[in-house]
Amino acid sequence: MVKKIKTPYYLIDEKKLLKNLKKIEYVRNFSGAKSVLALKCFSTWSVFDLMNKYMDGTTSSSLYEAKLGYEQFGKETHVFSVAYSAEDIQTLKKISDKVIFNSVLQLKMFYKEVKHISVGLRINPGISYSHFDLADPARKYSRLGVTSIKDVMSVLDKVNGVMFHYNCENDDFETFSAMLSKITLKYEKILRKVKWVSLGGGLYFTKDGYPLDKFCEKLKSFSEQYGVQVYLEPGEASITKSCELVTTVLDIVKNTKDIAIVDSSIEAHMLDLLIYGTSAKVNSDIGKYRYIIAGRSCLAGDVFGEYKLKDRLKVGSRIRFADAAGYTMVKKNWFNGIEMPSIVVKRLNGKMEIVKQFLYNDFVSDLS
Repeated sequence: MVKKIKTPYYLIDEKKLLKNLKKIEYVRNFSGAKSVLALKCFSTWSVFDLMNKYMDGTTSSSLYEAKLGYEQFGKETHVFSVAYSAEDIQTLKKISDKVIFNSVLQLKMFYKEVKHISVGLRINPGISYSHFDLADPARKYSRLGVTSIKDVMSVLDKVNGVMFHYNCENDDFETFSAMLSKITLKYEKILRKVKWVSLGGGLYFTKDGYPLDKFCEKLKSFSEQYGVQVYLEPGEASITKSCELVTTVLDIVKNTKDIAIVDSSIEAHMLDLLIYGTSAKVNSDIGKYRYIIAGRSCLAGDVFGEYKLKDRLKVGSRIRFADAAGYTMVKKNWFNGIEMPSIVVKRLNGKMEIVKQFLYNDFVSDLS
């Protein structure tokens, strides 16, 4: 039973994960676009055996992520990095199917090393969809991708494909469609010279109610117009609503409002929410009991959010934070030496499996 598992822990539900994966498969079948898992968002390889049945490989942002995708996921291994070292390239050229460069300078520096595999270049189209400047790839002075068409054309003979990663949490099909049309017009000459195009991640096409058929039609039309293989890089779209962070209330303090303190920390276990100043979602019915739910670290702002709950909380109550897969386990840390959540998977057959527990020795071994 779940209640017997010591909190805190991340609980990944494979049945909920499968719901997203089937939508990804649907897009591949009806648009021809391939999907590679963005490991920067989710790298929990204990569920890769399920995910690789529905996805075409992985895309990474570093040497270590690329090695993980190659060893644990299989299929296609893509890598993009803002900047590679010479040492990175020596390993990546042996395990990657596609190496995507962020600048013309780095492409020229390492081309001889990787020309035997598929070489890509990231283009910054100057447009984007993001709610946060911090995550906006087209923000002022952005270092992400080549902005000059002339510079791209100068190395096009060395490039097999291009990447346009210009979305962040974009769940609006009409906006996606309009931006892709602008890119099509602006980069038509380049698109006719390459074999593949990655449209990056940040597209929330697995959202309930998203017009998948229109999405497929747009992708297929784009692919056929230019004779290119389209790639998508779903991160959160692949794992949304599939995971909870399960915690226990340790104390309830009063400071004008009731503040429930749990055995977890937003700073250590859901850091992305703290970075962007957003509240965690709680899997609970709305009711009349109002609480601030806070973490146990010494950081004053270690607060998950303020909620109206159906049931009154007490010491020992379980609180489940929803949507706890993306940018959580890959960012968890040892701040305050707080015990890291275990990783638990509820398999398709309903079996609960503790796939990872973090102990004191893990804390010690991460330090010097």
